[in-house]
Amino acid sequence: MTMPHTTQFYIDGRWADPAAPRWFTVIDPATEQAVSQLALGNEQDVDRAVAAARRAFPTWSETTVAERIALLKRILTGYQRRYEEFATAIHREMGAPVKFARDGQAARGVAHLETLIEVLENFAFEEQRGSTRLRLEPIGVCGLITPWNWPVNQVAVKVLPALAAGCTMVLKPSEYSPFSALLFAEVLHDAGVPAGVFNLVNGDGPGVGAALASHPGIEMVSFTGSTRAGVDVARLAAVGVKRVAQELGGKSANLLLDDVDLENAVTRAVAACFTNSGQSCSIPTRLLVPRARLEEVNAIARRAAIQYRSGPGEDDKPQLGPLVNSTQFERVQQLIQRGSDEQAELVLGGTGRPEGVQQGYYVKPTIFSRVTPDMAIAREEIFGPVLCIMPYDDEDQAIDIANGSDYGLAAYVQSANPERAQAIARRLRAGQVHINYPPVDFHAPFGGYRRSGNGREWGEAGLREFLEVKAMVGYYPD
Repeated sequence: MTMPHTTQFYIDGRWADPAAPRWFTVIDPATEQAVSQLALGNEQDVDRAVAAARRAFPTWSETTVAERIALLKRILTGYQRRYEEFATAIHREMGAPVKFARDGQAARGVAHLETLIEVLENFAFEEQRGSTRLRLEPIGVCGLITPWNWPVNQVAVKVLPALAAGCTMVLKPSEYSPFSALLFAEVLHDAGVPAGVFNLVNGDGPGVGAALASHPGIEMVSFTGSTRAGVDVARLAAVGVKRVAQELGGKSANLLLDDVDLENAVTRAVAACFTNSGQSCSIPTRLLVPRARLEEVNAIARRAAIQYRSGPGEDDKPQLGPLVNSTQFERVQQLIQRGSDEQAELVLGGTGRPEGVQQGYYVKPTIFSRVTPDMAIAREEIFGPVLCIMPYDDEDQAIDIANGSDYGLAAYVQSANPERAQAIARRLRAGQVHINYPPVDFHAPFGGYRRSGNGREWGEAGLREFLEVKAMVGYYPD
C-alpha cells in the first residue's frame, strides 16, 4: 500500500514540505517489514501550523452552529466514501486483523461523527440565569496529541469536537500509525474545512509533542497516551497555564459477583480483555472472581482463550493481531515473565511467540490466576493480551481490590441482579463503569480518575472540553 503525503504536513489548507525533515520508518507489525518513510517535523513546522491556526481562529470561531453541522455532515459523507481505505490503512499501520480494522476500528469514525452531529443539533451555547447570561465560547487554538492504538477513534474524539466548538487546531498523530490520520486530513480538506482551521504535523514526542505542549500560541492541549508522557505534557503546558485534557493509562477491574452465569461472564471477560490484542487503556484486564469458584473460572477462561488464533488472517475466528512495535513486544514479554517470577499461576500462554508464528510482534494469549494486588502484573498496565484472575472472599474485599489501583479509567461489574450490580457500580472509583457488558454508548463521557487523567471525551462531555464559560452579569434580555 502506498500512502500519499507521508513526506508532507497539512498546514494552512495545503500539503507543505517540512522545514528540515527527519525520517521515520513505518513498520507493518504483522510482518516486521518497512512499508513507508514518514517525515517528522520540528519546532519550525509547529510554529507555521500554530500561526495558521491563530490566523483562522477569529473567523472560524464566529461561524454559526448550522455551518458547523453542515461541515460535519460533509465530513461524514467523505469518511463513509473512503471507509474501506481507512480499514486498510489501520490494518497496515498497526496490524489489526482485517475484520477488526473494518468493524471495530474504522467504525469509530462514523459513530463519533453521527453522535457529535446529534449533540450539536441539540446543544445550547447560551442560557439565561437570572440577570446573568452564560455563554460557551471556543477556547482557542488547540494542540491535539493522539496515540497509535485506536488511531481513528482518538483523532475523531479530539478533532471533531474542537471543530464543533469553533476551535482551530494542530494535530500530532502517533508516528506509529500515521496513515489513517493522513487520510482523515484528506477527508477534512475535501469536505471544505477552511484553511488554517485544521493542521497536521507528524513527529515524535520530543520533536513535535513537546513543541505543541509548550507553545505560547496554544491555549489547550488534549493528550492521549501513557501516564508518564502525560505528566511530561502537563509540565510543559503548565508554564503557559494552558488547559490540559488527558486520557492516560488504565488497569480496569471486572468484578464478577457470585450469582453470575460463569460460562457466559468469563467467556465475555476474556473477549473484552483481548480486544485490540489487549492494546486498549479501558479494557478489563483484572478479573475479580469469588475464591470458591476460582478453579471453575480458570477452566472456562482457558477454554475461551485457547480459541484465539494469532497471526494474519481474514476469517471470522477469534483472532489476535500483533502488538504495534518491537519495543511494546519486548515490554509485554518482560511483564509476562515477571508474572511467572512472582509465582502467579500460569493458566495459558507465557513468553515467546505463539506456536507456528515466525514473524510479527505476536504475543501468546496469556492468562494468570491467583494474582494478588501486590504483583506487578496486577498494578502495571501491560497493554497486551494478558488477563489477571484475582480471587476475593466477599464484596467489600472485591471493591477494595478494584479500587486499589493507581488508575481509574474504567471498571466492570456483572451480576444476575441488576440492582445489586448498580449498587456495586456506585462504589467503584472509575470514570466509566460498565454494568453487565452493555453495548457501547458513544454519548457516555469517557475519561478517568487518578492517574488515568482528567477531562472527558465523547459526546456532549467531549464538546464541553473545548469551550470556555463566559458570564455576562447584568445582562437583561428583552
